[in-house]
Amino acid sequence: MFGPVRVSPISGYAHPRPALIAVAHGSRDPRSPATMSAVVADIAAARPDIDVRLAFLDLNAPSVEQVAKAVAVQGHTHAVVAPLLLGSAYHARVDLPGLLAAARTDHPQLVLTQADVLGPDPRLITTLRDRTSAALEPAGGRRPLGVVVAAVGAASAAANARTSEVARQLARMTGWLTEICFATAEPSVTQAISRLRARGAEEVLVAPWFLAPGLLTDRLMAAAPDVMHAQVIGPDTALTEIVWDRYDTALSATLSLSA
Repeated sequence: MFGPVRVSPISGYAHPRPALIAVAHGSRDPRSPATMSAVVADIAAARPDIDVRLAFLDLNAPSVEQVAKAVAVQGHTHAVVAPLLLGSAYHARVDLPGLLAAARTDHPQLVLTQADVLGPDPRLITTLRDRTSAALEPAGGRRPLGVVVAAVGAASAAANARTSEVARQLARMTGWLTEICFATAEPSVTQAISRLRARGAEEVLVAPWFLAPGLLTDRLMAAAPDVMHAQVIGPDTALTEIVWDRYDTALSATLSLSA
């Protein structure tokens, strides 16, 4: 019924390999779910022996509830849920755990293990640097003296502080002046640009700390049309590696607790 039993590369795990449910935020802008579908296609291609599913927290289908049900119907007894989120704000700390608690009640035979968010992983900072550099090439390969690292923004000061860590890592990596801004909070992109100008930046570029384009990245571009804007992170080898690292770490922790 369940197909052949495959032994996990993690010692001691003998039933079929846990599925991976990659959970994206969701958006009314169709570019966002399309981009996240491409991201998850790359993730699935990296480990074709594992059942990989995409789910959305809101606004797009399939939902987390729908995917958890589908995974259970397929006979899985365990799935690792990896949030495709750059920060550990309300969605990762409250929304997703609540959805998983409901799914566990509906499918008691299915163990659902939530992995860590992507966070300011140095590999993603490198991708952010590469997206920034690529945006400069049409301008003759100039390098920015100032980069605004633009994120969504959250009610949590701790979550917003992680964007500052992204900017610090980028500055250490490149020597560029950096400031942060938020699409839904202060400092705004115009405030961040002003700060960079005051620090001596003659050229400014906005580097979106976003996985996919959408309404908020459009808002940033509309608010600062006179400066360059880099591309979002999107499908990327580093992103794929990090998601699988989160999967393996979460699975190892679960095995340690059950040992």
